[in-house]
Amino acid sequence: MRLAFMGTPEFSVPCLRALLAAGHEVAAVYSQPPRKSGRGMKPTLSPVHQFAEAQGLPVRTPARLKDPADQEAFRALELDAAIVVAYGLILPLAILQAPQLGCFNVHASLLPRWRGAAPIQRAIMAGDTETGVTIMQMDAGLDTGPMLLVAIEPIRADDTSATLHERLSQLGATQMVAALEKIAAGKLQPMLQPEAGVTYAAKISKDEARIDWRRSARELDCHIRGLTPAPGAWFTARQGVQAIRIKIIRAIPAAGSGTPGTVLDAPGLTVACGAGALQILQVQREGKAPADAQSFLRGFALPPGTRLD
Repeated sequence: MRLAFMGTPEFSVPCLRALLAAGHEVAAVYSQPPRKSGRGMKPTLSPVHQFAEAQGLPVRTPARLKDPADQEAFRALELDAAIVVAYGLILPLAILQAPQLGCFNVHASLLPRWRGAAPIQRAIMAGDTETGVTIMQMDAGLDTGPMLLVAIEPIRADDTSATLHERLSQLGATQMVAALEKIAAGKLQPMLQPEAGVTYAAKISKDEARIDWRRSARELDCHIRGLTPAPGAWFTARQGVQAIRIKIIRAIPAAGSGTPGTVLDAPGLTVACGAGALQILQVQREGKAPADAQSFLRGFALPPGTRLD
């Protein structure tokens, strides 16, 4: 097929790679404009932009797609379909209707559960035992279009958003290639999403990442893994009168009880929760490199009985 590919982050790259390997013609790649980053705040190309340029593909980076000139340029590509994977821009109706077959999206959840911006993080944070990818035909709603293919992926007990992100990225790529093959052969019929079971995966806020020790150890384990590596679940501890923010990178539920937020075992940095306790294994203090708990405690005293904020 003659395609446009629309994506921005690293999650999108395996799908573009798979489409090229399957022999599809990618007439143009759309990605979000370069963002300033790093110490020098220099404009940085998105992962999709970098990969596309390395493959010799033309890249377009409109800030939005509401401009009639941008819409006409998209229509002029005369596409069979557009493939959308974590693009990050809302597609106007004129864009959705331009390709002959429409626009198809890789969504990292089992729709209609976890529509929205952060489905991978939300699935782990909620304690879900499985998730997956849905290949969807896009409409004007937020992840509301009919489904073409669904593939299930278990959520492992030690999964973080990073590990699950990698598996779903690869799964989405293989499923999209399979979907296009079936569409071309006339063997795939869209299925309307069920009305029951709709949930929304809102974007993660920094304040939401703060740990509430009144929650159970099981809930906090899911909370931490879902927010690892970014933005990272965090708590504050006092050093004199100053509250220091500390990010938890790795922790496991452990035996123990006490007033929520109380340090129970300093060598292992076990902290009482609303139910059970959490053994913190790896942390990162603001402005410092990640460290295991014992190394951290050698420079930041948290003796048993300490109450964390």
